[in-house]
Amino acid sequence: MYDPEPPDPKSSSACQAPENQGNSKVYRIARVIGSNFVCSKDADGQEIILRGLGIGFKKTKGDLLPAARVEKIYTLRDPGQSHRLMELMQNLPSEYFDISTHLIETAERTLGRHLSENIYITLTDHISFAVERLQKGISYPNQLLWEIRTFYPQEYALGQQALDVIESVLSIRLPDDEAGFIALHFVNAELDGKMSDIMPITELIREILAESQAYYGVSFDEQSIDYERFVLHLKFLGQRLFQRRYAAEDDTVFQNMIASHYPNDFRCAQHIAAEVASRFGLYVPTSEQIFLTVHLHRLSVSMGVSQEKE
Repeated sequence: MYDPEPPDPKSSSACQAPENQGNSKVYRIARVIGSNFVCSKDADGQEIILRGLGIGFKKTKGDLLPAARVEKIYTLRDPGQSHRLMELMQNLPSEYFDISTHLIETAERTLGRHLSENIYITLTDHISFAVERLQKGISYPNQLLWEIRTFYPQEYALGQQALDVIESVLSIRLPDDEAGFIALHFVNAELDGKMSDIMPITELIREILAESQAYYGVSFDEQSIDYERFVLHLKFLGQRLFQRRYAAEDDTVFQNMIASHYPNDFRCAQHIAAEVASRFGLYVPTSEQIFLTVHLHRLSVSMGVSQEKE
């Protein structure tokens, strides 16, 4: 078992300023969600959700809550997301939020980046449905488990840790497929995109890697730094393509220089762009092809296919 950590005063979600009452810090309750959750306001007047054991018990709007009793502060700037989170808090046992909060904070430390605040909703919701499916004997195989393990190793490792945490708290062991699904929630929160885009982005990465290796006639070294950089580039490339947000096209001098300097790698990038358009219906502009060329050249050099050029 693990104990939920108190709010970190250095984190963005825990730096809200409660009211002063004498020498004590207090929050004024704006709404009671349940026994362990209440709404309040931060210093900017934005709605926040506070979690703590029994902090909502026999409380009403306007009551004061000692800040020392608050275990976690949830800050969602989008009103729709805030409303959805409140709904979940009213309908799910608090253990699910203890689990998801612990997993999210662990992921942020491990990945070294802030995750989209929407993951507090999506991950908690996913875990509750995964547990419900298992209890009903319903299996949901993850068809992209190999790709998730390969393309998102850090996130998959976090997904595996999540299975351990869930088991320690709920005494239920979810299947390994769920480690992959949970990993995708972390990837989605890193990219701050839509969950519905993550599966096709993963398929896009698989397709580009397959086309690249077929073009050069080699298998990439998945342990190399250049491969890791390439996969990371493809994650964000996929996000840009599916969201129709492309790199700027204004530096034609740079584009022409790369295309002429690395003609073989540029032809590979052009081939990839044509395949992506054919299979996914996505446009890959020249600017994106140039960045692909740079990464492809690094990989081809590291694999001994191309000669290094300055």
